[in-house]
This record gives sequence, C-alpha cells and structure tokens, in this order.
Amino acid sequence: MTHPSDRPAVKDAASVDAAIEGRFSARAFLPEPVPRELVEDILRVASRAPSGNNAQPWKVYVLQGQSLAGLVDKVCSAHDAVYANPALAAEYREEYDYYPRQWISPYIERRRENGWSLYGLLGITKNDKDKMHAQHNRNFRFFDAPVGLMFTVDRIMGQGSLLDYGMFLQNIMVAARARGLDTCPQAAWNGFASIILPHIGAGPNEMIVCGMALGRQDPHAVVNTLHTPREAVQGITTWLD
Repeated sequence: MTHPSDRPAVKDAASVDAAIEGRFSARAFLPEPVPRELVEDILRVASRAPSGNNAQPWKVYVLQGQSLAGLVDKVCSAHDAVYANPALAAEYREEYDYYPRQWISPYIERRRENGWSLYGLLGITKNDKDKMHAQHNRNFRFFDAPVGLMFTVDRIMGQGSLLDYGMFLQNIMVAARARGLDTCPQAAWNGFASIILPHIGAGPNEMIVCGMALGRQDPHAVVNTLHTPREAVQGITTWLD
C-alpha cells in the first residue's frame, strides 16, 4: 500500500492553479443539461475534503428538471411576497449567521465594492429597488442553471462542521471548473429553509447550509464579466520568524 507521504507532487500544477483561479461566481448560465454521471464524478472527487474525525458532515440534494422548477416557483413567490409586504420577512429567518450582524471596515468596503460593481454592470442604480429585487430573484432561479444543489448538515453537528463543509464546497467548485463547468455558491436560499427542506425531502434534523448553481456559464452575459478582486498576499499575511 502506498503511504500518502510517498505520493509524487502533481505534475501539472498549472492546471490545478488554473481551476482554482478560474473559478468565479457565474450569474448567468446556458440551458445545456449536465449529465448525471458528470455531477456524480464531481461529488466523488469533492468528497475527499477533510473533516474532523472524518465525520463527513455534508449531505447533497441535486435538483434538475421538475424538482428544480418547482422549488424555483415556490421560493420566488415567497420572495415576491416579502418584497410586497416586508413584515413577512419575519417568517423567513436564517438558522445561522452567514454575515456579520454589524459590518465594519475593511469588510463593509469590500461588500459595497462587490455590490455596486455588480449593479453597475447591470445598469442598476441605487434607487432602482424593483430592479434590485428582480436581480436578487435571479438567485432563486439558480441563474437559469440546469442543476441546482442544496446542502444540508445535521443539526447535532458543531460549528466546526461548517468549516469542513466549506472545504467540501470549494472542492465541488474547483472540480467543476476543471471539467469546464461553472458554479455560484448561494447563501441567499438560507432564509427559505421552511420551503426548501420539505421540497427536497430533508428530515427535521437537517439545516440548510447553502445552495449552489451548476452548469455552463453564458459567455455572452455581461454579468459574467464580473471577477472580484483579491487582497495581495502581503495584505493578509503576517510572517513570524
């Protein structure tokens, strides 16, 4: 048996780097179907993500065809209802805080840059509330991707399982990119768990982690020209000798 330490370095490191650096959040997809075998292969590779005590806390629901369309209709209707009557928002609460309750620097500046870069590409101005709502609704259509993924975790698991989950999700996105596909991870779904969980057949012990759109990005969609910047290594690293 080969020991992990005996394995040679990856010969084509540039391709690995290209898959990582080429990943971005696509917000417009082509209608081309993705074969089930390809989705299975991506999930198989992604499942090699590390997890504490090899607990492997991830559970995946793959939506296509009518199951996807049905969920889209239900959540878009609920989202529209909240827009028409904001008091209904109390019925749709996320079970965990994905974002901070109060934004501070430098995160608030990055958030604003991201939001206005997106809206600027789409010609949406600060007062275009209807257009903002319509764009937000695109999340709940999986941006027209042919495959929607929903991820849940057992409620009994600790916060560390979300760290494990992040590595699993990243593996999915990188493996998809390596196969010519694109993705968009989506926390926007989280508030609609009361609709999503029954639709996908999840048990009462499960909590929504996030959703994800999967397919081939539309190369002609202006929204897909948005590639967000990253801080330089020097700005995020402290070297200690």
